[in-house]
Amino acid sequence: MGINFHSEKNRITYTTRNADNSWIKAIKDLVPIESNFKALDIGCGGGIYSKSLSDMGVASVTGVDFSEAILDGARENCKAYNNISFKHGNAFDTGLESKSFNLLLERALIHHIVELKHCFKEAYRLLKDNGFYIVQDRTPDDCLLEGNDSHIRGYFFELFPRLIEKETKRRHNSQFVLETLKEVGFREIEEVKLWETRKVYENKKQLLSDLSERTGRSILHELNDKELKLLINHIDDSISIDNNIVEKDRWTIWKAVK
Repeated sequence: MGINFHSEKNRITYTTRNADNSWIKAIKDLVPIESNFKALDIGCGGGIYSKSLSDMGVASVTGVDFSEAILDGARENCKAYNNISFKHGNAFDTGLESKSFNLLLERALIHHIVELKHCFKEAYRLLKDNGFYIVQDRTPDDCLLEGNDSHIRGYFFELFPRLIEKETKRRHNSQFVLETLKEVGFREIEEVKLWETRKVYENKKQLLSDLSERTGRSILHELNDKELKLLINHIDDSISIDNNIVEKDRWTIWKAVK
């Protein structure tokens, strides 16, 4: 089992949100964005964060993803933005010109990658001197926090402990990320934690519907339909509020400078 990123039916699974203000503030605190910046969003998915970078004042944004189906969704999602373009490629070999970008974002990407050094080397090649590299992902520690009214993801592992191994196996610990960035040649490396608002649901029914669609949650593709239904019932019973549910995930962001 697992998500098929190339399937047409998953074309819009990563287009249905907007970047939250908590994320925008975190990036602005880390990167002094200037109006002439060229940004690259590798693993751009449905273009949610490409749009946000443009809204933050970046002059041009290039989104790269390895799935043509998801890129089709991204183009549709960003059609009102004439400064955003998309390209088919991957984190090891983008096919883009060296030293072309002031800012490179890789959000929710590195847990799909085993060879981090190879990925970071490509990022180093693409950035201009003094360019900023932002890597955002969840560490094993971020993933395994308990479930509550805002940390919905915690319930996944509470009910299905087998997902813990699946999740932690694909996550890199922070020390390894820091050491690999340094090894590749990056400097001024910083790490920050972010409780990013994922989505605000008007009511519990809306949240449960989102979960039933597995929207933007690749881990839920590890469950069959019967198991997913069990999970939804468990979350329904566990959450103590019925309205205005603010779902948050804890992330680690690493900033580095070329």
